[in-house]
Amino acid sequence: MTSLRILGRGATGDDVIELQSSLIILGYNHGAIDGIFGVKTASAVIQFQQDNGLFPDGIVGPSTWAYLQRLIAFYKIYIIRPGDTFYKIALAFGIPLSELLAVNAGIDPYELRVGQMIQLPKHDFPTTVADSKRLIKDMAGRIVSVPCTIKTAFASSPVGSIMLYALCPDKMIGWNNALRATKKKYILPRYQALPDLGGWYGERTGNIEQILKLCPDVIIGMGDITPLKISHADNIQQQLGIPVVLVDTPVTKMDKACEFMGILLGEETRAQELADYCRNTIADVAARAAIIPKEKLVSVYYAEGANGLHTEPDGSKHIETLSLVGGINVAKVALRGGKGMSPVSQEQILFWNPEVILAWGEEQGGYYKGILTDQSWAGIKAVRQHRVYQIPNAPFNWLDRPPSINRIIGLKWLGNLLYPDVFNYNMVAEVKNFYAKFYHYDLSDEDAKALLAQVQSI
Repeated sequence: MTSLRILGRGATGDDVIELQSSLIILGYNHGAIDGIFGVKTASAVIQFQQDNGLFPDGIVGPSTWAYLQRLIAFYKIYIIRPGDTFYKIALAFGIPLSELLAVNAGIDPYELRVGQMIQLPKHDFPTTVADSKRLIKDMAGRIVSVPCTIKTAFASSPVGSIMLYALCPDKMIGWNNALRATKKKYILPRYQALPDLGGWYGERTGNIEQILKLCPDVIIGMGDITPLKISHADNIQQQLGIPVVLVDTPVTKMDKACEFMGILLGEETRAQELADYCRNTIADVAARAAIIPKEKLVSVYYAEGANGLHTEPDGSKHIETLSLVGGINVAKVALRGGKGMSPVSQEQILFWNPEVILAWGEEQGGYYKGILTDQSWAGIKAVRQHRVYQIPNAPFNWLDRPPSINRIIGLKWLGNLLYPDVFNYNMVAEVKNFYAKFYHYDLSDEDAKALLAQVQSI
């Protein structure tokens, strides 16, 4: 192995790549692994030095290098340096070359790159190190160091909390808001009492003091992947000292989100079961929607907010389910980022004259009952023909908000609602199956019928 020089601000080269890679493995975020010792790398070095009783000067000299390498030795990761070969690495660590090659079967031994991370066989390292780490590439492409075994997790928003509850509720440390009585009815009792820890979504922020007290092994951020979300995740990770992993969640790729979460959390078998259900549902819904004649497509308005005068245009994550089942979204308005909810006027809705209106119920802060009784809505075709429907919302909304795995049953419900002859599901059986599989809750036929009855127009 090559000797390592003293590094400080402005340094560049392969040894800076090794430094940056080591810091990431140990949980110190510094941005990209680019071989440039800049402000973020210096900040990460100072934090590392402070955490480990070293003089926090931001200079990587012999003592800092030694401490870094001693800690990295307890991990099952090695960072390639100039001149390295698998043979030299095996010799240096006393590892049989065949075993080193076996655990890195996907890596070409003749194409090693400086800064590349490889696995080392497990049995040659101390088994008493409780916090041994592994590297995982999240769905934003970030390299994150997480515990080899994750025992506890927290989701930064309800999108992730629903997925966590479906996949492995025993690992949850809390919810993002207090559960209402209607939600608690379908949540197993031992998870109803989990604390409200807030989160980083909308106008909310996480209860940092309480989260640090409970100290989850990982924080999961689920939702759209954007540069802002990536930067926000990096900031939370640095502030709390807890790895933050990002998961992408378009409804058509919910199966991939399940599989990724399974790998992350060590729940591969359970995750595959959920992923298969999502994948099969998407494929079935798409196949049925494809046979609907164009002239039979139904126009729909999605009424959001306290007066029903907010909605989602095509392209919004909050209306993905509608297009998948073949519904025509009447809303021709500007797309808003973040939480969405583009404002519209009563005149626009009258002009669009939708055949169906989907609305939030009162508990969600919606205007379902108002649409049925407010005379300003009376002339709309959907109201005249009694095709205004309240979206089921227990324990989580079937269409949207949060846009998580709860939307999968929403696809079957909405397809059946708009095109019952095409999506001719036995909805009582479908709802019972979904709640058992994703919410760990066994519905009776009467329970399922009650959930479905909530959507009927008056």
